[in-house]
Amino acid sequence: MGTPNILFLMTDQQRWDAMGCSGDWVQTPNLDRIASEGVQFTNCVTTSPVCIPTRLSLATGLYPHNTGVWNNMGHTLLAETPTWMQAMQAAGYRTSLFGKTHLHPHSGDLRDREGLMNAYGLDDINEIGGPRASARTLSHMTAMWEDKGVWEAYRADYRERFSTKPHLVRPSTLAFEDYADVYVGQQAKRYLQNYDRQEPWCCWVSFGGPHEPWDTPEPYASMYDPETMPPAIPRPPVGERPHGHLDRLMQRMNPKFEPGEIGRLRANYAGNVTLIDDQIGEIIEAIAARGELDNTVIVHTSDHGEMNGDYGLIYKSNFLNGAVRIPLLVRTPKASGSQTTPTGSLCDSPVEWIDIGPTLVELAGGELVHRQFGKSLCPVLTQPESTHRDFAISEIEGEIMLLNQEWKAALNANGEVYLLFDVQNDPNETENLAGRPEVADIETALRLQILERLVQTQLQVSNQ
Repeated sequence: MGTPNILFLMTDQQRWDAMGCSGDWVQTPNLDRIASEGVQFTNCVTTSPVCIPTRLSLATGLYPHNTGVWNNMGHTLLAETPTWMQAMQAAGYRTSLFGKTHLHPHSGDLRDREGLMNAYGLDDINEIGGPRASARTLSHMTAMWEDKGVWEAYRADYRERFSTKPHLVRPSTLAFEDYADVYVGQQAKRYLQNYDRQEPWCCWVSFGGPHEPWDTPEPYASMYDPETMPPAIPRPPVGERPHGHLDRLMQRMNPKFEPGEIGRLRANYAGNVTLIDDQIGEIIEAIAARGELDNTVIVHTSDHGEMNGDYGLIYKSNFLNGAVRIPLLVRTPKASGSQTTPTGSLCDSPVEWIDIGPTLVELAGGELVHRQFGKSLCPVLTQPESTHRDFAISEIEGEIMLLNQEWKAALNANGEVYLLFDVQNDPNETENLAGRPEVADIETALRLQILERLVQTQLQVSNQ
């Protein structure tokens, strides 16, 4: 069968537990199938729980403390920056992108930046902005909306949503077939159905959902009963401890949830995840119809999660599970022979989102020659019970978090431990132990591990 094809599936703002195989409240038969034919990573941590820094990290294999991009700022990845996508091209692949990258600002006309996307290592491109940006940014998709006369209604709906309350739940003004996630899925499907080049393909399908707003179209909007959704994790008392970004976020963000509203949020969100799963199913069917499924690597992930009412919060931008833990599924081809992945396996080792690029490149038989800090998952694909990393880290707003099998700790910008959770005994993070005398030694040890990792990765980049 030769070199495998690569299908890289990505969502925006999908929590780690928003899959049938990882939680019991969302139906995702196609993602469950990928998990059953490969490895599900149960402790994958995003490199930054916010869009732009983490997508930059995925492309480059560098942390926010290397790139200097710590939040959603207007940043353009320089054309000459080495990426995993270029390594795929060097390995002989035709690369394609359908959906959102956010490697440059979502403004103006995205079609004008195809040359920049080519420089990043992407050959065939149909890029869209995120749900908010699509109210003002031109792309092939929004040009279609304009031609159909539906863009202005979309804009008006957005203006009204955010002028009343940001967590308003109601179906999109767009028809189902025009909805962004359907557009992305169908464009990718058609591309693969019609692909007739000699090179193996690497197709990156990057959905803009289930990112807020909660505007899933019918029939998915009413697919789930709000009453059956898991309850939100309540916000615990602050206690005597150092403060950090999460505390500022909780002071600033206090959505006034009406009774039953969190259930409605979650039901709409679950509907969007199932809609995307159905699109993924159509893409997989198209690959199967080409006779290529047994020779295709499939990876699924998301850039960060969504709080959906946990801790009284919506959106992301913090180190709690709802925002920082993400899905990661890796299915390797039966036909390759080189991979003997035990199917339907779970890997509980901490892994990082930046490990995806090196994994794809190694599975493609390529090589990353630039200095970066992602670590290929290929060794644990054949031995899922082994340890990939002793701990995973994540960063935002000058802060850094560590997650290992026993503890989650986060340092504020002053280097003080302000979040400490006992992962085994408090999986819902309802009791922050930071600042308590009885855990002082644990705090010190974790703080040193974090600072050591920072120094190691900082020095390596500055010595290039």
